[in-house]
Amino acid sequence: MNKIMEKQLIKQTEKIENLHKDGFKIIQDGKRFKFGIDAVLLADFAKARKTEYVIDLGTGTGIIPILMAADKKGGSFSALEIQKESVDMAKRSVLLNNLQEKITVIHGDIKNARTIFPAQCADSVTCNPPYICGQADVQQNESIAIARHELLCSLEDVVYAAKYLLKPQGRFYIIHRPERLSDLCVLLAKHNVNPKRMRFVQPYTDSAPTMILVEARKAMKPQLSIEKPLVIYKEKGVYTEEVSAIYGKSSGTDQL
Repeated sequence: MNKIMEKQLIKQTEKIENLHKDGFKIIQDGKRFKFGIDAVLLADFAKARKTEYVIDLGTGTGIIPILMAADKKGGSFSALEIQKESVDMAKRSVLLNNLQEKITVIHGDIKNARTIFPAQCADSVTCNPPYICGQADVQQNESIAIARHELLCSLEDVVYAAKYLLKPQGRFYIIHRPERLSDLCVLLAKHNVNPKRMRFVQPYTDSAPTMILVEARKAMKPQLSIEKPLVIYKEKGVYTEEVSAIYGKSSGTDQL
């Protein structure tokens, strides 16, 4: 897509950001919630064969399916998002990357997944959910508050939707905060989507984890594997080689 056509896809407060993967890009708005490293790490952690169907819950501007498509994961994607403005941006990012035959963006509520999708339709489900349980600061931007706080859906809503959508033995990928791990494991067990693989994410080698990546499988016996921690920085502002490779950049400098 040429520069003129790209400019026609963006609005006044938006800009196009390079994803450093085979020319893939995404539309971002500085006044709304922007994706962070957690979405990038989840897209890398998630697995999907080239023939499989993936549903991304709470897709925001579509970053996870776009990154997975860039990495040649998955055959087709549905990206569900409740905020109309984010849906519009996600659809335009899909067009920007010529992925309209691969990614379908849907305006809808995670809590209404049963009315949007058939049961047991997905091979994999991904979600980068709101991390914070409780009310947001009333002064906070509404779109940012919805993305960060469990205002429109709870963690259980997400797990329940994943259970409904997944085929037996289907994979559920989620990233969350370590302090919510106990809540997450209880809910996964309750809905028979059992953790199979976990990886803690820490800023530096000597830091406590700040995120955790989890793969769970529907209707499979619990048998958990803990992978070595993922370290983000080797020094301030400089990614480790592994994280640089995940971003697909030749430089290890933190540019996003």
